[in-house]
Amino acid sequence: MSRNRILIIAAAIAVVGVLVYGFAARHQRLTALESLAHEQAVLPVEIISPKAGAATRQLSLPGTVRAWYEAPIFAQVSGYVSNWFEDYGATVKGGQLLATIDAPGLDAEYAAAKARLRVAQTKYKLAETTAARWQALAGTPAVSKQEVDVQNASAEAGKAEVDASAQDLARYAALEAFKRVVAPFDGVVTARLTDVGAYVSAAGGEVGANAKSTELFSVADVHKLRVFVAVPQDYADGLGSGPSATIHLPSQPGKQIQATFLTTARAFNSNTRTAVTELTVENPGHALWPGTYVDVVFQIPSDPAIPTIPEQALIFRAAGAQVAFVDAGNRAHLRSVTLGQNLGETVQVTSGVTVGDRLVNNPPAGLLEGQMVRPVTPMPGYTSGPPSANAAKP
Repeated sequence: MSRNRILIIAAAIAVVGVLVYGFAARHQRLTALESLAHEQAVLPVEIISPKAGAATRQLSLPGTVRAWYEAPIFAQVSGYVSNWFEDYGATVKGGQLLATIDAPGLDAEYAAAKARLRVAQTKYKLAETTAARWQALAGTPAVSKQEVDVQNASAEAGKAEVDASAQDLARYAALEAFKRVVAPFDGVVTARLTDVGAYVSAAGGEVGANAKSTELFSVADVHKLRVFVAVPQDYADGLGSGPSATIHLPSQPGKQIQATFLTTARAFNSNTRTAVTELTVENPGHALWPGTYVDVVFQIPSDPAIPTIPEQALIFRAAGAQVAFVDAGNRAHLRSVTLGQNLGETVQVTSGVTVGDRLVNNPPAGLLEGQMVRPVTPMPGYTSGPPSANAAKP
């Protein structure tokens, strides 16, 4: 065989080899692209499973701290403040003097009441003596029985006038005592709303008076405090067992103060649909102040038999609340569920799911019944919790 013919045959074989290799590589790439397109056509989803509910659940609500006792103090006599002795923040004892009021008009009425009592006593003494003399002459021709009865009645009337004058004097004496404004109990002065020379009126402290009186002081007993919380109707069922609670101050993050459940109103406000709930807090160092805003965290008993799922696993359509259940063949099926309590990031499901079901977390709005899905492991930071044990790796 000639050398030229051998070269031609070798060239032909090389060309055929190149063609075969090219067709094989192209077929491999087309197969890979087809497989990738088919894979990407299947919806990737994160698989989660319902979890058993906790024995207790937390409920955080805003609360307001109030004093154990708090009394606004008004003037009971009209006059001018001659002096005040305690200012804001002062610690006082029950009966301690807070201010004095100069009431010259009351002093004059008090003196007049004393004089009226002396007049009534003098008249009564004379009437009593006269009645005794007429009584001594009773039964003689000198006086009639009618005249004796008249003198006895006059003596009785004089005695009644003495009693009335004495009561009137006692009333003015009580008002004289009100010129000294005193603390009603041990506590702290939380407000002083008067000053020396200010005119104060007793009208506001008397029932039926038309005028208004100005509050002089406010005293609060802060050895123990009350915390008032408005609990929504949906969570009020957990208050019957007297749940434990802690108080958190926004100004002191991380600090917890134990509170004791005291009572609840057992009625809902028709405007807010909340029930007033009262807690108590010991305050030996007076660290908490009345009027403070706090966050109250209740530990409310819960039924652990009711499973919970993340809120983002729910689908809301015309059929109501649903979840996407994934079967063993990785096909999604829409299932209606009945929801229980909303626990914040999770929600109770009273029917429709069981612990261990494979559900789609955060299902897309266009998910169809029977659609094929592909379980994937979510990227860190894009899931509500650790990956489910049922999630397959991509």
